[in-house]
This record gives sequence, C-alpha cells and structure tokens, in this order.
Amino acid sequence: MSNALVIGSGVAGLAAAIRLAVKGHTVEVFEAAATPGGKLAEFSQSGYRFDMGPSLFTRPDLVEELFREAGTDITGRFSYLALEEANRYFWEDGTRVTGWCDPDRFAQEIQAKLGVPAPLVKRHLHRAHELLSTTGRTFLEHSLHRTGELLRGGFLKALTAVRPAELVRSLHGVNRAALGDHPKALQLFDRFATYNGSDPYRTPGLMRMIPGLEHGQGAFYPVNGMYSITRALHLLAVDLGVRFHFNTPVERILVDDALSKVTGVRAGGRDHAAERVYSNMDVVPTYRKLLPDIKAPERTLSQERSSSALVFYWGVRADHAELGLHNILFSADYKAEFAHLFDKLELFHDPTVYINITSKHTPGDAPKGCANWFTMINAPRDVGQYDTNTIAAARKAIIGKVKRTLGIDVEPLIEVERVLDPRSIAERTSSHQGSLYGTSSNSPWAAFLRHPNDHPHIAGLHFCGGSVHPGGGIPLALLSARIATAPIPTLKRITSHT
Repeated sequence: MSNALVIGSGVAGLAAAIRLAVKGHTVEVFEAAATPGGKLAEFSQSGYRFDMGPSLFTRPDLVEELFREAGTDITGRFSYLALEEANRYFWEDGTRVTGWCDPDRFAQEIQAKLGVPAPLVKRHLHRAHELLSTTGRTFLEHSLHRTGELLRGGFLKALTAVRPAELVRSLHGVNRAALGDHPKALQLFDRFATYNGSDPYRTPGLMRMIPGLEHGQGAFYPVNGMYSITRALHLLAVDLGVRFHFNTPVERILVDDALSKVTGVRAGGRDHAAERVYSNMDVVPTYRKLLPDIKAPERTLSQERSSSALVFYWGVRADHAELGLHNILFSADYKAEFAHLFDKLELFHDPTVYINITSKHTPGDAPKGCANWFTMINAPRDVGQYDTNTIAAARKAIIGKVKRTLGIDVEPLIEVERVLDPRSIAERTSSHQGSLYGTSSNSPWAAFLRHPNDHPHIAGLHFCGGSVHPGGGIPLALLSARIATAPIPTLKRITSHT
C-alpha cells in the first residue's frame, strides 16, 4: 500500500487527503496549528463566534463531490442554504443596491438604482456565465502543465471562445465597454477582481467570468458557518483512515537527489517515509524553508503577490436590520484605492469595507440582539509597512466609513475585538507576505505562470492550495486538490459508509 503525506490541512490539503485515501493510499497530514482549516478557521469569544477567513461560499458541488467519491452520505454531515441575495452594496450618498443572485432580478435592480439598462446587465451576466462554463471550466479544472490533459479538456476550443478584447483589455475596460460610463455599476463589477486578490484596472478582461459564480451558479451559506466546511472534510478524512498530526510543522521535504524522487518529510524531529508528498503550504515557503537545497523556480516565485487583508472581528451590541450577511461599503475613489494596494503598497484613507455577519443566519453566533461583524478591508501584501499606528489609523478609517455610509457609530457598540493583519496572516498560515491568493492575476499570463500541481523534476512531489494552479479561494483550492491527485493510481478503492 502506497504512503502519501500532506503538508497542511487547509481546505486543499483536506481534499487531497480524502481523494488519496479513497484511492487506497495510506495518508498522513502534518499541520503546524492545533486544528485543521488553515485560513478557513474559527474562534469564539464572550458569546460571539467568528469565521476567521473566507466568508463567501460558492460551488457547493465541489464539497458534495468529495462525499460522493468517498461513498459517504453527506446528510447530517454538511448542509447549506441557497441565498436570495449575494451582497448588499452601499455608497456614502445613500445609494443602496441588493445583489440578487437571480440575474434577471439583479439586472432590474441595477436599472432601477443605478440607471444601467437591464438588457445590458443581463447580457453582461450571461457572458460571465458563458465564459465560466466554457473557457473557465477548461482553465480552472485541468492542469495547464500536462499537455495531454489540457488538450483533452478542450484547450483549443476554450481559447476560441475568448474574445480578443477580453485578453487585451483590463476588467475595468471590459466592464465599461459592456455597461457604459456608469461609475457605481462599474465599481460594483470591478470589485470582482478582489475575488482573486487583483487590480481591476490591470487584471485581464477574462475575469469578467467571476460574477457568473454568484449571479448564475448561485451563492450559498453553510449551515453553522464557513468552518462547518473544514469540520465536515476533516471528519470525512478521519473516517477514511487519514491520520492527522497537529502542532507538528514540517521542517523539511526529503528528496533523493540521485533519483530525483521525494522520499518523505522531516517533522516532529524525525523522518517520515513516503512515496508521495503534497504541499498545501504556500509555494514560496515550501521552497525557501522545506526545499532549501533544491533549485527554486525564481521566475514563478517572484511574480507579483496578491493583496492581503486587514480584518477586525467585532462583537457588536446591536443588530442593524439594514445589514445582511454580506455587505460592501464602497470607497469614493476606487482607482486610487487600488493604486495604493498594488503600487504604493499602502492602506488607503478611504477604504472599501466588507462586513460579514453570520449571526444573520446563525443567531447563536452572537448574543441575543447583537451581531458578529467580520469587518475587512483589502490590504497590500506585507513588505514591512505595518505597525501599531498603521492598524489604528485603518481602524479609525473603517469606523468613519461605517458612520458616513450607514449612519452607525459602531465604536461604542464594540464589546469584543480581535485583529488579523497581513503579518499575522503570514505567521498563522505561512502565506508569503500575507497574500491571500498567492500571486495576483494582474497579467494576461498569470494563470500560466502559477506554479504547477506537480514538481517538474522531482517525482512524487505535488502541490495544492491557493498559491498554485488554479488559484485562491475555496472552489479553486478544492479544484487544485482534484487536479493534483487525478494522475495518482487507484490501488484499492476505499469506501466509507459511516
């Protein structure tokens, strides 16, 4: 029986472990933290529960697929709700837009609130869904580094489905051509660049497909919060015989130089042999810390990193009806905000603020009459610019933004507070410079420059997670695990009926 080791128990590491176990391999997972999940973690304090990381859930079919592969009934283990609205959008001048998941209803909303003709919006959303179902499916669900697989996945057909403007124009340029010069509508659709930590004024127009997730395939809410994804996958892996080692960081990936083959890992002060090793760790520290004697792919590792985040977890002694599950309070100058994020590498004085409140759907996440605010702004990657004063200034800017936009003086209502900044993201999750999505997608070639899911020269060494192909976010991380494990032979299929 083949032995496989997984480094890290983020959502991709969990998915890879499940897929390998189903194929009959013995699997062990080494995790530096005390609990599974990576960025998809949680904490509770004084009656409030917070999801620490990703908060928008799309593509639930990818979670269901893992249970189906394992032959396990998902009932009672994981469930979710289909949402009517994906987001609520707010501007300081009092404009309010509800991001209905239904594309026709959303188009009518934008026409009524922002003045963009509904047929233009519907056409734009239809194109997003079309690209996501064709070109997106090929590029996101297949390896870009295994030629045979890429051709079988319809690579040539996928390329012909892309319009030239979607390759040469920025996302902002494509949105403007489709919707006209409507500043708020453009800001709303430009925002989707942040879903992979990129700049809408630089990321290619092909990223116009991203709204097709929320306003085509739908947005969802996992019952009991996002951490229920981690919990369900961890328990499924355990049922399949996967062994977890928590509080056990990997110190080194072991390689037989003569054979150019992985032989295991060193963790907990001893060597663990394996025929295959899967790194769910960010690819930069994987090379720098775990493979110090192996020539690193410097061109890949030097790509521009994605944005990071500054998060304030606030327990608020009020439950404001105007706010929903996902709320966006827009900056007055979006272009300047992104210039600060990627060019100046500074926090902007008037940031766009995202507020996620799971207690809207799970009342037990906050005391009665209160709310758990996951309050986030996009932040530049960490290059040494963050200190106590920087974080305090950002907090003041967020509180001011909330007051000007919503008319809520939230500061005296805060009774619980915890902060997560790019430095602590890097420390807690080994994400290089605190970047949430590995590299940015600010280049037309970004997808091809991401690290592949297999090491090109070391047999048995594989990669999954948000820093490698196909990218960051829960759906893409799950897809990375599928891609990374797809070529691995099935020894004896294990089925769990627990």
